[in-house]
Amino acid sequence: MEIVVLIKQVPDTEALIQIADDGAAIKTDEIKWVLNPYDEFAVEEALRIKEAEGGTVTIVSVGPDKTVEAIRTALAMGADQGVHINDPDAYGSDSLATAKILAATLKEMEFDLIVAGQRGVDGDNYQVGAAVAEYLNLPQISMVVKQEIADGQITCERTVDGGVAVVKAALPVLFTTQRGLNEPRFASLPGIMKAKKKPLETKTLADLGVDAASVGEANRKVTVTALNFPPQREAVRMMGGDSADAQAAELVKILHEEVKAL
Repeated sequence: MEIVVLIKQVPDTEALIQIADDGAAIKTDEIKWVLNPYDEFAVEEALRIKEAEGGTVTIVSVGPDKTVEAIRTALAMGADQGVHINDPDAYGSDSLATAKILAATLKEMEFDLIVAGQRGVDGDNYQVGAAVAEYLNLPQISMVVKQEIADGQITCERTVDGGVAVVKAALPVLFTTQRGLNEPRFASLPGIMKAKKKPLETKTLADLGVDAASVGEANRKVTVTALNFPPQREAVRMMGGDSADAQAAELVKILHEEVKAL
């Protein structure tokens, strides 16, 4: 079983986020970057499938130099090899362009299964996995919480509003992960040491035959014009009064005279 996992490096969800001077991006100088949490589920599930079926797990990611850290994290968890698409012309690509680059990479690889996180916790777009499947003309199953492979076919349980749907598809297929699918393992010290020696190939857009004029910051279909923090909530107002009746009367007065709700 040849499995490919698509990952992304994102800001740590516990990092202090500050808006950059241009008002349309975040300050990244002091942010800790980590493997996208939903991609951790993808790596873990790929490793479990490999342990059951045999084969290899290859990690693929698009990003600048620091993206290697996220790839190495996945390799330390147990993946076999990595592919890093690192090209300045690709920096700032939107979801569609990122999917185009990933699909071009995958077209040069052999695979039976592609696994990806349902979304990146930075952009929350939910788009890359579906777009990659579309570019490759593959079936795609999203929000998977359970999967089983048998006889060249995968059966997945995916979350839907109010329940779970069971979906079947013939391999190869791409599926995206949802919380509850598994509990990702921690990278052990031996795993971290081994990861430093595992194959990690770097490719450019030219290597993939991707036109730089179709990707990157300047060619985004969607642009961010401004970022704003949520408005601060007003402090809680405590009701006075020595009894429930007095407090109720005070509340009615406020709703009538100040809020104008009554």
